[in-house]
Amino acid sequence: MALTITDLSKTYPNGVRALKNVSLNVGSGMFGLLGPNGAGKSSLMRTVATLQDADAGTIQLDGIDVLKDKDEVRKVLGYLPQEFGVYPKMSAIDMLTHLAVLKGVTGAGERKAMVEALLQQTNLWDVRKKALSTYSGGMKQRFGIAQALLANPRLIIVDEPTAGLDPAERNRFLNLLSSIGRDVTVILSTHIVDDVLELCPRMAIIAQGEVLLEGSPNDCLTTLQGQIWSHVVSGEEELRTIEAELEVVSSHLVAGQHEVRVFSPTNPGAGFNSVPTELEDVYFLTVARHAVN
Repeated sequence: MALTITDLSKTYPNGVRALKNVSLNVGSGMFGLLGPNGAGKSSLMRTVATLQDADAGTIQLDGIDVLKDKDEVRKVLGYLPQEFGVYPKMSAIDMLTHLAVLKGVTGAGERKAMVEALLQQTNLWDVRKKALSTYSGGMKQRFGIAQALLANPRLIIVDEPTAGLDPAERNRFLNLLSSIGRDVTVILSTHIVDDVLELCPRMAIIAQGEVLLEGSPNDCLTTLQGQIWSHVVSGEEELRTIEAELEVVSSHLVAGQHEVRVFSPTNPGAGFNSVPTELEDVYFLTVARHAVN
């Protein structure tokens, strides 16, 4: 499954330019789309999912013109948006059966087998007859994946799927995504760096509607290796001095102490220690440099 996005642009009626000449090549397996809130991730996903038109550019999906042949795209597409609605009083099994009909799975036997298999795969079989309104956040997200997998899609888009999940539910959900990504193309749109690091062999960083970086997480890490330095600051005055003199990647509390991470090709001075590069460093530095330019 090959998805090729070329020079895609989108400006909303209120003047917000959500996408600016976005170009990406997405192959099979898991692909991570990483960016802050408001970066244009959801706008891009909605356009690929045929839910809105672009102003310019093209999207090709294995020879299908996504912007023109929307019905053909929808036959091979599974989509889990950031927020999706369900009938709260319906059970999971009844809702999936209803959605399977809408997806064109007309044979009763085939539909029953498909729904039951998806409930097993998403670990919802034991609660299949419970109302969806009683589900936890993680269970709702797993139901969302189940509905996205109906009719055996070849391209699956998931938008911010782990936001708001507790650590245990997040792990369960990521394991589920990982198993799915072996057989189809999955685009994971998120602002959570660890989700991309754990799942995706390829990724892109997007901010203010533009693609800033594309490649494998390992290659992205290599570009900064040996150039990230850590220092525990003594107070606000020292922190302000460092921010004025060095290129700060991030600053946060670690065990109650304020740690600053900076980018520098050489040792920036006393008290700084070289530390392994993390994908968060790549992400923060890439987005911060773009904001300055």
